[in-house]
Amino acid sequence: MAETEGQDKKVRVAFRIGYLGSSFYGSQFQPHHRTVEGEIRQACIRAGLFDETRKGRLAFSGRTDRGVHARCQIIAFSTPYPDRARRALPGQLPPDIWVDAFCEVPDSYSPRRDVISRTYRFYFHEMPPNLALLNKATELFLGKHDFSCFSRVEPGKDPIRSITEIIVHDEGDYCWIEVTAPSYLWHMVRSMATALSRVSEGQLSLKELEVMLTGRCSNKMMPAPPDGLILWEISDELQWKPVSPLKRTFRLHADAAAEHQLMARVHRLLSPPSEC
Repeated sequence: MAETEGQDKKVRVAFRIGYLGSSFYGSQFQPHHRTVEGEIRQACIRAGLFDETRKGRLAFSGRTDRGVHARCQIIAFSTPYPDRARRALPGQLPPDIWVDAFCEVPDSYSPRRDVISRTYRFYFHEMPPNLALLNKATELFLGKHDFSCFSRVEPGKDPIRSITEIIVHDEGDYCWIEVTAPSYLWHMVRSMATALSRVSEGQLSLKELEVMLTGRCSNKMMPAPPDGLILWEISDELQWKPVSPLKRTFRLHADAAAEHQLMARVHRLLSPPSEC
């Protein structure tokens, strides 16, 4: 679609992005902290895509907490200049946020409501001692359950969620789980990871886990550290067009990655993918 300077009609555009979460206070805008949304807002304003956030209707497919990474996140906003958005936005972003793909979408498109499912990976900081038991525990999470014991349930939120797939990956010296669901609650995957670790260590029985999945518990499960969590993939029906990635260096984040051997692996995994 050719760009016409000063045109009045706004076009809704979507971008597939990724980011290293180490230096962000989460994805959601906070006026006094560095956030992914805040950086994207400023990038759009610098590129002249919109001059007020409200007019741009910037939206994300999901919220990630402080320190959580994303290999595949979808954002959408409205602008009179879709071609300029595709060309200019990647170059306006800081090195720890990148753009992978672009498409134009209907004006009613919402990246939160209109995606099919979201997949998270959680990388355990230490190898679980009993993988056989951990695998049995993951099976209990499949299907529809009350996740009140595994999340911070905000007022008005339904604690019932459906897990469509959960897989344990074992690479010999480290391990991760991959969880797919249409939607999640706050801290849900990280709290699931804590529960799986406790089962593997013999601190939580399978029967106790089953009871917790009915919403009954005296104490909620604490979430695991955020740096092991990655928003890995989002399933949708959009027709994406690749955006040529800029040559970016991630050396700025080497010190943070070196804090833990896991983070070095995450660092490589988060390099801009050809497809997510």
